[in-house]
Amino acid sequence: MTKVLAINGSPKMEKGRTAKVLTPFLEGMEKAGAVVELFYAKRLNVKPCEGEWYCWNKKPGECYIEDSMQLLYPKLRETDILVLATPVYVPLPGEMQNLINRIVPLMDPVLELQNGRTRARTRSDVKISKIVLVSTSGWWEMDNFGTVLRIAEELAKDMKVEFSGALLRPHSPYMSENKEEAEKIFEAAKQAGYQLTKEGRIANELLEIIGQPLISKKEWWQSR
Repeated sequence: MTKVLAINGSPKMEKGRTAKVLTPFLEGMEKAGAVVELFYAKRLNVKPCEGEWYCWNKKPGECYIEDSMQLLYPKLRETDILVLATPVYVPLPGEMQNLINRIVPLMDPVLELQNGRTRARTRSDVKISKIVLVSTSGWWEMDNFGTVLRIAEELAKDMKVEFSGALLRPHSPYMSENKEEAEKIFEAAKQAGYQLTKEGRIANELLEIIGQPLISKKEWWQSR
């Protein structure tokens, strides 16, 4: 049975536009038989990493900071797929950035050289095999996701796990203005979740539907 842990970093939580894409994606995973747990970063108490490297040098795999991460660490170790969901800020909401920084205890204190880059890897007791990104942006361009996408991809490489794709929804406020197209986006997100769970992959065609333009760039600029 596939276990999925999803973290929604949107400060607006279930009322935000990120949740509008994330919810059907997780529903599709559940329909395919996955067990899904969803957490909202804003409802957690995750303090910033203090950079002491206690989790590497003193007690590998353990963090001495007593907060909500102590609840998440055992769940993260047991999950198969980690879903990171976030709107684009500069680059991430603070709570989400803190949480990602605190994932270090899941990694072995052993560094490797991979394609000219220093990388880590997950510990042997961590079952995560895939990381997926779900992200929304208010700006028109897909390029606006560049930094957030790179953060997710780099995290997957540093954990030596597969990055299984990104559900990216630009100019997301227009989902509420174009309900017919929005329904197609939500259905594609649901199919993506189902497909990832059943087949281990997401078809590019589904990702393209999720990211399709809902308004021309010229019209978007005229509405500013």
